Amino acid sequence: MNKNRFKTGALTLSLLASAVLASGAMAAVSESEAAKLGNSLTPMGAEKAANAAGTIPAWTGGLATDAAAVGENGFVSDPYPNDKPKFTITAQNFEQYKDNLSPGQIAMLKRYPDTYRLPVFETHRSAAVPQRIYDAAQKNATQTKLVRGGNGLENFDTAVAFPIPQDGLEVIWNHITRYRGGSARRTVAQATPQVNGSYSLVKFVDEVVYTDTLTDYNAEKHGNVLFYFKQQVTEPSRLAGNVLLVHETLDQVKEPRMAWIYNAGQRRVRRAPQVAYDGPGTAADGLRTSDNLDMFNGAPDRYNWKLVGKKEMYIPYNAYRLDSPQLKYDDIIKPGHINQDLTRYELHRVWEVEATLKPGERHIYAKRTFFIDEDTWQAAVIDHYDGRDTLWRVAEAHAEYIYSDQVPLYAMETLYDLVSGRYLVMGMKNEEKNPYVYNYKANSNQYTPAALRNSGVR
Repeated sequence: MNKNRFKTGALTLSLLASAVLASGAMAAVSESEAAKLGNSLTPMGAEKAANAAGTIPAWTGGLATDAAAVGENGFVSDPYPNDKPKFTITAQNFEQYKDNLSPGQIAMLKRYPDTYRLPVFETHRSAAVPQRIYDAAQKNATQTKLVRGGNGLENFDTAVAFPIPQDGLEVIWNHITRYRGGSARRTVAQATPQVNGSYSLVKFVDEVVYTDTLTDYNAEKHGNVLFYFKQQVTEPSRLAGNVLLVHETLDQVKEPRMAWIYNAGQRRVRRAPQVAYDGPGTAADGLRTSDNLDMFNGAPDRYNWKLVGKKEMYIPYNAYRLDSPQLKYDDIIKPGHINQDLTRYELHRVWEVEATLKPGERHIYAKRTFFIDEDTWQAAVIDHYDGRDTLWRVAEAHAEYIYSDQVPLYAMETLYDLVSGRYLVMGMKNEEKNPYVYNYKANSNQYTPAALRNSGVR
């Protein structure tokens, strides 16, 4: 097996290449259909042309790697510093824009009529990825199939399994397998504010290392392991030293995902089968599930996936101002939601996919509606419904393109609970120094249960 075929560039455990699905193998598209990539479609499968109204421009290759300056701590500067909001969507005027909003965004406008707003800027299709990713997507279009009931990918190369998707499941697999820069290490902060806005930070050091980048890589030794993920809590002191370790496998029928947690207080390593589906998220105060990380991660086998279609929608985009190292976390975290005056929304085309829980399956979210950016395959907004079909939680990811490294990422993710009035914001790095390290190198001996105790020393 060529392990490089399965390198998808995740920064979290969100690239679970698994799903025990009822459907059989899904066919790739024809050569003539795939020929649209790079012509009428972008190399990633988005519509290359502008929209009819001219409010979404044509894709012309994205930002250059030297589009703006890169700071000494690795933060990229805003390549659009002179842009001003064209208009702002509020609780008072949203009716005229509702066709381009999700039900969750409308619910947030109603829930926080005085503070939640969407500043709308000119649309820039800024994203681009390395040529090798475009080449891989071209090959995947005609070769990649879901196999073993959807549990694995056959003939998959690097990223974007289905650049010309035929149904909702393939769109979700594009989110799961999208390109995010390869093996990396990052330092980020998370907060779960109270209703009044008071909060305590939790800080993490995350590592994701693909087996074919290991300094001791051996195809026979590493077999079915796709990547290693390690997440260490560094703050607050009561949690510092706790570590999560995941061995993410490609074929999870053959070998399920393996996870362990090291508890620094008990100095014990334990298996962690709950790190999946609606198991509780790490240090999230009950405000997210394991599969809420990275907007959605993990096996999609508990849901039926319906492709509703494509639509034009105002989504968070080019969030350079929100990610600025000039900001403090206090500037961002406010009661009810993050500081919306720091956000930027743009009109983009998105894929809309509806996930409904299969009969007999269990999950706290009975339905989810996904809105996925066509240019990057990143989920931009996800509305979550409870078992009574009531809108419960609204997730928004503030996308940012790291042009210097050609990596589309999230500046931060938010998950708003409409019932409790609380929320979670994760992935913040404004106050961190050199928060991202790409091309991270490691040895597989660093990712064993035996090594957890040493890595978790306070």
